[in-house]
Amino acid sequence: MAHDADILIVGGGLNGPCLALACAQAGLSSIVIDSTAPELQARDGFDGRSYALALASVRMLGALGLWDGLADDAQPILQIKASDGRAGQGAAPFFLHFDSAELEEGPMGQMIEDRYLRRAILAAIDASPRVTHRPGATVVAQDTTDDARVTLADGTVLTGRLIVGADGRRSGTAARAGIRRTGWEYGQTALVCAIAHEAPHHGIAHQFFMPPGPLAILPLTGNRSSIVWSETHADARRLMAADEVAFLDHLRPRFGDFLGDIALAGRRHSYPLSLTIANALVAPRLALVGDAAHGVHPIAGQGLNLGLRDVGALAEVLADALRRGEDIAAPDVLARYQSWRRFDTAALAMTTDGVNRLFSNDNPALRLIRDIGMGAISAVPALRRGFMRQAAGLTGDVPRLLQGRAL
Repeated sequence: MAHDADILIVGGGLNGPCLALACAQAGLSSIVIDSTAPELQARDGFDGRSYALALASVRMLGALGLWDGLADDAQPILQIKASDGRAGQGAAPFFLHFDSAELEEGPMGQMIEDRYLRRAILAAIDASPRVTHRPGATVVAQDTTDDARVTLADGTVLTGRLIVGADGRRSGTAARAGIRRTGWEYGQTALVCAIAHEAPHHGIAHQFFMPPGPLAILPLTGNRSSIVWSETHADARRLMAADEVAFLDHLRPRFGDFLGDIALAGRRHSYPLSLTIANALVAPRLALVGDAAHGVHPIAGQGLNLGLRDVGALAEVLADALRRGEDIAAPDVLARYQSWRRFDTAALAMTTDGVNRLFSNDNPALRLIRDIGMGAISAVPALRRGFMRQAAGLTGDVPRLLQGRAL
């Protein structure tokens, strides 16, 4: 049967297009169905959104031919420092300190602004003869009875061999396939924006554990940092409604003065925090990647990295199946992907959930226990390097693309 493409990818964020590029290396064609309107694609202005890319994710972007064009706009993460803190009291002495000088591979990761990464990915899929981009299109129905087919809101029917859901935490692809989810709300909202500051950050990322939730300060190029600030829903609503002066007045006692005076450098964004895990990563002729498969707390900055590990694993499974002459959407082929990604997904979800629960409180006994425990990790070189390698995405069964190798 003739198909419109081998793979129908629902979701045009970052994971879906990256999967299309990865599969194109193996000779598989894709259609990326992207609900974002064409006029909103790849806007040039900085809107405050950035990503912390683990070293393995950087290697994957290199293997996809993207990193050379991104490197000049990226900021290496050279150190990570974590500490307890309280508003108005500043941070306690650092109980966890990672220095990339201890890794032979170099920086643990890179910070990159959304505008640069998204623009590079869109340009690459538009240039690929094996990828078709359908911006402004929405899927309203899907069927996997014989082959894979989706119906768009305008009535267009597209056929393929496999459907991949890369359509976020509220994945319509997963819901239509009958895949249920497990999870819970955290009672926290993440405030995301960029901050300009007087003093240089020296490539150091900071994580302050405050009673309402963590505050991450992540280095961007120049004297700028990205912040991911967790607050209660009520406080977050007030802060998003406040003007810039009031917002900064509330932030300064939490941020501290170690980088000098601060100012907003871009728009503010917010989103509620929750844990949501798909009970299955596959269904007949269907697979899930990224937030459609798992949405975790941003406390470790691993959301996009976890999705790119999905992309690398699924692309490798499909490429190997194609070379063996198998049906790329056969149940046993998709089961390999689910088996590969299931443990890593569950482990990171439980880790981020546990760390958030342990640190998002002001219990004196828990503060003492966690400070002693994290201090012990920081003091033992072998443990410290092990955690650093894990944060860099270098441990476990790493897909070829995330090793920097082509499919």
